[in-house]
Amino acid sequence: MKLRALVVGLGLLSTFSTFAATELRYGVEAEYPPFESRNASGELVGFDIELGNAICKAAELQCKWVETSFDALIPGLVAKKFDAINSAMNITDQRRKSIDFTQPIYRIPSQLVGKAGSAVDATPEGLKGKTIGVLQGSIQETYAKEHWEKHGVTVVSYKDQNMAWGDLLNGRIDATLVMSAAGQAGFLSKPQGKGFGFIGKPVSDDTILGSGIGFGLRKGDDATQKQLNAAIDKVRADGTIAKLADKYFPGIDVSVK
Repeated sequence: MKLRALVVGLGLLSTFSTFAATELRYGVEAEYPPFESRNASGELVGFDIELGNAICKAAELQCKWVETSFDALIPGLVAKKFDAINSAMNITDQRRKSIDFTQPIYRIPSQLVGKAGSAVDATPEGLKGKTIGVLQGSIQETYAKEHWEKHGVTVVSYKDQNMAWGDLLNGRIDATLVMSAAGQAGFLSKPQGKGFGFIGKPVSDDTILGSGIGFGLRKGDDATQKQLNAAIDKVRADGTIAKLADKYFPGIDVSVK
């Protein structure tokens, strides 16, 4: 009887292990359209959501989604609350100190959004005395603090980008630094974005802004990294990434150089 119970128990354990191995829990911050957000029906939508589902399908994995704020994504991953970060997170040397990444999947330039026709330029001199909003925990925050805050620019960090858009509309900040696709789809293309536009050229600093966007993984999780990299190769080769980019980021070259 004890032997039978042991066999049954081992069988259940094996079944559970197999199920767990076929499930991938994505960590996501769902307040950043067109990358990820919730629609009127409460469903998760956006480029990263469709990309994540396509990669799960290619890897024969079942997707699960765990929502949290952007600055809590890396701590949540390390604490094993989810298995991979899929939230438009750029691969940077600073982040590599805490987590690993898949290969870069796509790349989006970062640019200021402010009053249309503004004479402000995206330089320390052009922004001196101005107030710039950034998403807390983002590479845009790191860039603004490193390149601008030290030169008399006030940098205000927000828990989610919608709060920054609200303060831009109310005149509490002069501009906000975002990924250009988020600025276009999340604000400029909407009625409230009337009278606003991109300011200056995209900013550049590969050390801070990174080599592209990939999925964040726990240090040493080589099996998941290998599995996801193979799936990324598949969805790039079959044109899925290009099709999604045309849908969500028309006119923006998202290819990884």
